[in-house]
Amino acid sequence: MRGLSSQDGEGLTPMISFGTDGWRGVIDDDFTEANAALVVQAAAEVWAEAGGAAARERPLVVGYDTRFNSARVATQAAEILAANGWRVLLADRPVPTPLVSFSVVTVGAAGGLVVTASHNPARFNGIKLKGPFGGSASPEFTARVERALGRTPPRGADRAARTRIEVRNLVPPYLERIGSRVEPGLRPERPLKIVADAMHGATGELFRALVPPAWGEVEPLRADPDPLFGGVHPEPIPPHVDALAEAVRRSGADLGLAMDGDGDRLGVVAPDGRYVTPHAVLALLTRHLVQVRGGRGEVVKGFAVGVQIDRVCARLGLTLHVTPIGFKHIATLMQSRDILIGGEESGGIGFRDHLPERDGLLSGLLVVETVVASRGTLDDLLRSLEAEAGAAAYRRRDYTLHPDLGRRLVARLDAEPPDRIGARRVVRVDALDGRKYWVDGEDGGAWVLVRPSGTEPILRVYVEAPRTEEVDALHRATEALVSRLTQES
Repeated sequence: MRGLSSQDGEGLTPMISFGTDGWRGVIDDDFTEANAALVVQAAAEVWAEAGGAAARERPLVVGYDTRFNSARVATQAAEILAANGWRVLLADRPVPTPLVSFSVVTVGAAGGLVVTASHNPARFNGIKLKGPFGGSASPEFTARVERALGRTPPRGADRAARTRIEVRNLVPPYLERIGSRVEPGLRPERPLKIVADAMHGATGELFRALVPPAWGEVEPLRADPDPLFGGVHPEPIPPHVDALAEAVRRSGADLGLAMDGDGDRLGVVAPDGRYVTPHAVLALLTRHLVQVRGGRGEVVKGFAVGVQIDRVCARLGLTLHVTPIGFKHIATLMQSRDILIGGEESGGIGFRDHLPERDGLLSGLLVVETVVASRGTLDDLLRSLEAEAGAAAYRRRDYTLHPDLGRRLVARLDAEPPDRIGARRVVRVDALDGRKYWVDGEDGGAWVLVRPSGTEPILRVYVEAPRTEEVDALHRATEALVSRLTQES
């Protein structure tokens, strides 16, 4: 696409600002130890202000992923927090972000901090902040952190301050909790073979410890920590799960599961190696929780999630909410309403009675439980979902685009709204987050969403339609439209 690049943008150095989930930047460019120290110092002050006089009676939890310098920056963060009078629990190894969120809740912490860039390419790092409820810090909280940046120079820890830091193995209580969320008494028709892909990220071999032995065998893949992530992005979507797809086909596995770099997102691969969209995974898990487990409640999806979950909720009599993109919006509803399950297009799924937080390990374990309880195969489940909720093909494409240009592009789309995308007539436009164009078709399930990313210098184009060839045609037409408008901006 002229005016856009399908490669990662170089030389983009925005100011420190919090996006959809945390602050991220290019290592040794805008993500430096000095900038990270500014963020931590500001967060330390805002946590103290938010908690009142007794704030520092509660600890803060600090974790980190497998990226370059994450452990060093996490140690620096713990020292700055301790120098500000906080007690700190510092993870003794790379850990998934949901584990930090869980630890915040179980120890009664005032909040948590994770040094991670989640699914971003290896040259990025970042910081996620967690609230005392175990989910992402609110936009109001992070806005206060942004305003506090540079107000006070980062404080250095003396010997007395360092005594307030406890390095702890946070893993066992988390694994015990996740394991308690499934029904180990269920038995598959035959033991399953599962390939669990950590993508060289923070989940490592943790998934193997979670699956009940009676359910089958887990083969770890890319479980060793690697700050380069084996040369792919640690995001559990094609093409980054190609190695998982090949491992599933080669081993004759029943399914493959991939977790992103910090373990809060899930990707699923079927026995023939094809990628199962997060839209289908959310719909399958919702059916399982209601029809097998007898759960009731409401459901929430992000704006980029497809129509199958709408149809499943309608058949099951469940209220469905739609939020802007970013799991923090789903988490807000999970705290205020009786949400059974909530999910986003990127593979992040959260569950009632766990945390207002997405969790890749729990999501993967419940996918396995869904297959076990069906006493069939993942393919059987997908066929039954299509029969119930219609066929749905989907693809997202990402293009490097400076954030300012992305905002101007959306303004151009508003000023010159397309009445057609390729051969398809636009019948409705939704503007909850980006611009979503519904196009005509037999089942009313085809749409295109154009939206600048909230975490990267990227323009995302999402397309869903009943058939793959329709998705491809809509992508080509949208690329031509966006390319023209970008060149004119």
